[in-house]
Amino acid sequence: MLEKAPEFPKGFRWLNVKEQLSLAKLKGHIVVLDFWTYCCINCMHMISELTRLEHKYRDKPVVFIGVHSAKFYNEQDAKNIEQAIMRYEIEHPVIVDEGMRIWQMYGVNAWPTIVIVDPLGYIVYKRSGEGQGELIDDVIEVLLDRYSSTGRIAKEPLLMKVGVDTVGVEKANSRSNRLSFPGKLAFSPDGEMLVVSDSNNNRILVLELSNRDGTSNGLKARIVEIIGSNKGFTDGPLSEARFFRPQGVAWADDSTIYVADTENHAIRMIDLKERRVSTIAGNGKQGYYSNGGYGKSISLNSPWDIAYSREYRALFIAMAGLHQIWLYKIDDGMARPFAGSGYEGIVDSTLEHAQFAQPSGLSIQGSILYVADSESSSIRMVDIKRRRVSTIVGKDLFIFGHRDGRLEEALFQHPLGLSVVGSSADKDTRIYVADTYNHAIRLIDVGAGRVSTIIGGGSSMECRLDGSCTLMLYEPSDVKVNNNKDDGLLYIADTNNHIIRVLDRSEMMLYTLSIEWDGVN
Repeated sequence: MLEKAPEFPKGFRWLNVKEQLSLAKLKGHIVVLDFWTYCCINCMHMISELTRLEHKYRDKPVVFIGVHSAKFYNEQDAKNIEQAIMRYEIEHPVIVDEGMRIWQMYGVNAWPTIVIVDPLGYIVYKRSGEGQGELIDDVIEVLLDRYSSTGRIAKEPLLMKVGVDTVGVEKANSRSNRLSFPGKLAFSPDGEMLVVSDSNNNRILVLELSNRDGTSNGLKARIVEIIGSNKGFTDGPLSEARFFRPQGVAWADDSTIYVADTENHAIRMIDLKERRVSTIAGNGKQGYYSNGGYGKSISLNSPWDIAYSREYRALFIAMAGLHQIWLYKIDDGMARPFAGSGYEGIVDSTLEHAQFAQPSGLSIQGSILYVADSESSSIRMVDIKRRRVSTIVGKDLFIFGHRDGRLEEALFQHPLGLSVVGSSADKDTRIYVADTYNHAIRLIDVGAGRVSTIIGGGSSMECRLDGSCTLMLYEPSDVKVNNNKDDGLLYIADTNNHIIRVLDRSEMMLYTLSIEWDGVN
């Protein structure tokens, strides 16, 4: 016997739509509910599948609704959910599931979960996990066919005004001289240049730094190269190449930059001397469990960051979609799993048996690879020579927060980026962490065994007695130290503020990097 779909609670906030919806109002329509939370890589993959189906059925009585049932504290804030809606270009209404009440009403227990409600209001489909696109498509087709012959389905699609209404935030690609959700940073080998993944503008920016005096006065950078423009997956000259929400960047030598082209599921190489972009790993299709392969013959899964090792002649890849660290050997073009079993968790063990949870940030020093393991809110360490994974800070997939103190007591919340200073694994090692969902930059002092907050973690604005205010960090995705210059500066990808920030540690002042676009419109 079919179960009647529970009605949405009254008073819950609706986003991306101008009106509140109800199942009573949607009677006669096929309703596809997507239970998601915006940190979840599997949910991100599901959004892409749903977008394709939305376009297919835009002229049919089919309504897609996101039910945002948050995992992290930070994800419960409607303002932050709106940012995620814009970042992932979600085209359907989203209801904020306060206290996970709708989740409980529908008996959901995993992200993402898809529920389909028929035109009479009964649940006819419920399934968890990604990769459901074809199944959902089949169910919709069957329901359309079945109810069209009975006259119990709406004749036309429901007209809704959909779109985020957020003051002061521009849609991606609306202006070419503005960053849009910048993701990751990397310095050139000589420390004079900075590369930025301008993620939602689907491009890579190469900047020349101009603060040569080592002070924070007049912090500026000049655009040297704009690589990529529109969304796509195209190799070729710099001006013609295309990316799809790239994240990780790594500068290998004076003319070579590697890119984790996240939503193309590929690793790209930028040759500044030849002025070309080429794909070195990945075929553009999302892959699942794999033993690896060569070059463009293999399918990757949401590579989120990369670290270049001159010592190993290799790239280490944070394969967020597979909960693994992969290794790409530059000399032979072989890419394969390196650390992590593929099961999601926080388990310290040998490379083969350890578990990660959506690794999203990498920094390497010698034979030690440091990992921002986002879903476990932890910082992990991979000892390449000893072939073991250990946890520096972090406890569990569902233990998170903002707490400084001893390593065993400290808490993070979905960190995405990090930068390591000091010799690998020695007592002087310091790890700067972009603690993304705490809107903070944290410092792990390995020798002292303590965590402290350098900046952030409070309100969106910090005001002083003289009345001046500083815009604080908003979901920073990366932090980098220029190891070639002892200038006391931290460079930060301030993602949801759509800017690059510079923290002067001597003054403890946060500045915005002024970017000169040289006439770019």
